[in-house]
Amino acid sequence: MSTATDFTPAQNASTDGEFVRDATYINDRVVADVPAGSDPVGEKIGEMRWPVEAGRYRLMAARACPWASRSIIVRRLLGLEDAISLGLAGPTHDINSWVFDLDPDERDPVTDLHRLQEAYFNRIPDYPRGITVPALVDLPTKSVVTNAYQKLNFDFISEWTAFHREGAPDLYPEEHRDEIDELDSWIYPTVNNGVYRCGFAADQEAYEEAYDELWASLDRLEERLTARRYLVGDSITVADIRLFTTLVRFDAVYHGHFKANRSKISEMPALWGYLRDLFQAPGFGDTCDFPQIKAHYYNVHRDVNPTGVIPKGPDLSGLLTPHHREELGGRPFGDGTAPGPITDPSERVPEGHGAA
Repeated sequence: MSTATDFTPAQNASTDGEFVRDATYINDRVVADVPAGSDPVGEKIGEMRWPVEAGRYRLMAARACPWASRSIIVRRLLGLEDAISLGLAGPTHDINSWVFDLDPDERDPVTDLHRLQEAYFNRIPDYPRGITVPALVDLPTKSVVTNAYQKLNFDFISEWTAFHREGAPDLYPEEHRDEIDELDSWIYPTVNNGVYRCGFAADQEAYEEAYDELWASLDRLEERLTARRYLVGDSITVADIRLFTTLVRFDAVYHGHFKANRSKISEMPALWGYLRDLFQAPGFGDTCDFPQIKAHYYNVHRDVNPTGVIPKGPDLSGLLTPHHREELGGRPFGDGTAPGPITDPSERVPEGHGAA
């Protein structure tokens, strides 16, 4: 296996006070046209193709992280649990890595890894960038295949179809892909990453620019969702998954911790109804762990919250109240069906960690 790379040291902030996310990932792909059981095809890390193969890979994630939560939701909606196992890191970590400290002996029970960093170093011994989740790990070598979350999710949708459950929804329908991609072109920088640009801004001007862009986009989304149930078409797509993982953290974290405090989502009628609609759909709210979410942001981000004190509030039980969004029409899973209950006890959110 080649170890050639073109990685350079990560930069997470510009010199003018604006937060700039390091968006360089290990861009290997897992695809159906490489025979199962074969070695990955390609000479350069970041451009290699690995075979779709049930039981070969483990999705390493953390419920605290919105980017990882996207992959957890996609995996559950498509029914890939039997094909791709799930390892969950704890919500707090140091500068080095996410840690599997939720498991006995603080080791992932399948790979025996203590830190996710070990899987990165198994692949690239001098890996110079941040250790991010989600990451797909090759079990035979205990090494990272990819941490490019957007491509990872796309491959779950388009390359793992042989292992989708019966009734799996079409999350990226061909007829809506241009519209989904257009939405992502402004929702990602101003909302998904926009809350981080508010929270990690190093000066007033950068903060206010990010804040204004965030709220312009949220107002735009409020208007869009007033008369339509979902962002695109009449069923849930990846566009909704991408927005959900930001909205569900907003009142608990981003409003206060990241100073995105013009309004709460619970004060915006369309967005609040939309969020409740998604939260109550199988695969969404049942993957959310609010104590872990709050512990991560308030404890890890000591540059923003030096004391590490985690707030007790807010009351999130409103997420379970009737939303009446069904009056707008639409079918949550289109021609498919909702996923069934979570059967693996290790994948269930602990009692009391949801919205109730």
